[in-house]
Amino acid sequence: MYRDERIDTRCKDQFYRELNLQMKGLLSVETDWLANLANAAALLFYQMDQINWAGFYLVRKGGLVLGPFGGKPACTRIQMGQGVCGTAAERRESQVVEDVHQFPGHIACDVASESEIVIPMLDGERLLGVLDVDSPIRARFDWEDERHLGAFAELLVEGSDWEGLDD
Repeated sequence: MYRDERIDTRCKDQFYRELNLQMKGLLSVETDWLANLANAAALLFYQMDQINWAGFYLVRKGGLVLGPFGGKPACTRIQMGQGVCGTAAERRESQVVEDVHQFPGHIACDVASESEIVIPMLDGERLLGVLDVDSPIRARFDWEDERHLGAFAELLVEGSDWEGLDD
């Protein structure tokens, strides 16, 4: 179950184990995808150090539309293949960007963002959307974050009922 205390971030593996335990607790009492994404965004935004945005973009009519998030107001629509989120969605591959200013076509929703990680959320072959986390610190994310956030996204996909999410 969710505990209202900060998780120790000194060891990434332990941090993500605790984060996933908290997410599993939240998923154990709810299956609605919208409620689960809202709680997941809040959990990430509250628990992760050195980030300025955490949330989701969902597939709608061939593009991505802003979903639940924590942080400053964000871009509402992103075309497939555009920016880090659109690239991750189109390729169905995670994107770990050390310096967003070097990423061709980066969409700057928050000018403070320096690095970004985007994880596609797949239900079998169906693309549901992407998990997006931004940081004001250059090179904040690495392969460990990609692996662990990928597992976090899988928990959400498996623990949620996606009925009503039209694509």
